[in-house]
Amino acid sequence: MDARVRDMTLDDCEAVATIRVRGWQFAYDGLIPTSYLDAMSVEMDAARRRDMLAKGDGVVTNVVAEREGEVVGWGCFGPSRGEGQPAAGVCELYALYVLPDRVSTGVGRALMDELTGRAEADGFERMLLWVLKENDRARRFYAKAGFAPDGVEEPFEVEGVAVPEVRYARRLKG
Repeated sequence: MDARVRDMTLDDCEAVATIRVRGWQFAYDGLIPTSYLDAMSVEMDAARRRDMLAKGDGVVTNVVAEREGEVVGWGCFGPSRGEGQPAAGVCELYALYVLPDRVSTGVGRALMDELTGRAEADGFERMLLWVLKENDRARRFYAKAGFAPDGVEEPFEVEGVAVPEVRYARRLKG
């Protein structure tokens, strides 16, 4: 069954927080300290998401993927962040997470197709994203979606552990 992708609403914040927290705990197991992952809180994340969505400035696009009425994935993009980032025509994929038991079922692909399609429709010519250097599963997924490393790396540290990120880029059709 295909995933149905739609705009995220305030009612989705708890499900999205669950997806994000469980997604981090699954995807970053062995890459980020377990103590950090175990301390993540669905309740705190949901409250933060509700606040951000309620204040929404229309700049960030948040979508969810549903299967049989259950929210099983979430993704968002917006303006490229960071120093020296070209603003015009470039956006950034901030997040794309799927419930761990839905990985490799087409949900991530449906979210990626929707997000890149919306970015193209918004006039963006290029999409960037950051991925942990050692996250081989995610790097394979992004490569299959047409992204490639562009040579930019950034140090990232969690509880004293280095977990460097690499930037990927994809040209959009626009």
